[in-house]
Amino acid sequence: MKILVTGAQGFVGKNLIAELRNQNSTEVFEYGRETDSDLLEKYCKEVDFVFHLAGVNRPKDQSEYMDGNFGITSKLLEALKKHHNPCPVMISSSIQAELDNPYGISKKASEELLFEYSKETGAKVLVYRFPNIFGKWSKPNYNSAVATFCHNIAHDLPINVNDPNVLMKLVYIDDVVEELVNAINGNENSVGDYCEIPVVHTISLSEIVNLIYSFKNSREERSIPNMSDSFTKKLYSTYLSYLPENQFSYDLKMNVDHRGSFTEFIKTPDRGQVSVNISKPGITKGNHWHHTKNEKFLVVSGKGIIRFRKIGTDEVIEYFVSGDKLEVVDIPTGYTHNIENLGDTDLITIMWANELFDPEKPDTYFLEV
Repeated sequence: MKILVTGAQGFVGKNLIAELRNQNSTEVFEYGRETDSDLLEKYCKEVDFVFHLAGVNRPKDQSEYMDGNFGITSKLLEALKKHHNPCPVMISSSIQAELDNPYGISKKASEELLFEYSKETGAKVLVYRFPNIFGKWSKPNYNSAVATFCHNIAHDLPINVNDPNVLMKLVYIDDVVEELVNAINGNENSVGDYCEIPVVHTISLSEIVNLIYSFKNSREERSIPNMSDSFTKKLYSTYLSYLPENQFSYDLKMNVDHRGSFTEFIKTPDRGQVSVNISKPGITKGNHWHHTKNEKFLVVSGKGIIRFRKIGTDEVIEYFVSGDKLEVVDIPTGYTHNIENLGDTDLITIMWANELFDPEKPDTYFLEV
């Protein structure tokens, strides 16, 4: 299948093309501002589906709205008619098409032109009135508040929030791309004359800003946001895409002594925490038990032994562990336990605990195994 994408270098265009190229059966024609205009004729003759994403939303002069939105739409449809190509055409409009401003008027005119084209040629047309779209590759300080907030906060730059209570309707770029790919196969989400992205998030500016600042702080706190919340998950992915390229990594606090080290890696509000424990050769760590706290140990390097003894009994249970055979060992409550390095190299263990460490209530009681 041959697909034409206008506005190929734009935010939606880049994300859509990246996904279309993952589908080996699809040939993508890219058309943008730098493309030879003669190629539009060639593409319109051969293409099987058109994603018309090209447009203008931040011109130097307001008169450019009509030229950049209505004008290019007219040029595209004339080329399709010239080559008698009634392939489906999708157009990216805007919720501002309902407003009486130069941008909205130009978008509304483009919609009406497309509907007339459909009546004249019988071609299937899909009109999407997009709300604000957020996600990777969106240009900050341009037309996306989310992109600007993510970029500025990640780069320690100030942000400007005029009214924190303003509610925004947002759609995530991956949801947009999924919907557009479905449309190729005739599975678009249509509502009357228009099509819509099925998943729309409504959230205040203050909530967005607070979340992004929490993402920034999560490095120092070693925390992970609530990934069970769909919007938080998408916004966090977006924020990470704006990190300065020399700041992808960050340090962890290693608690080091003669026995080795213990380092907290990830802390979550509802799924406990993950830490990395390193034991030097011959060293035994632990010899304690818990009432409610439970753990999972995974040795990833070295050789060792994990010993258990149920409180009130004398029997010692032993599990030999090694990085050569990855296996998880549960640490049940009510059993005092320890881990000893039996090798001549460091014993490295990934440790998960079901709750965050609370120095006021450690639920940890010393007792030799």
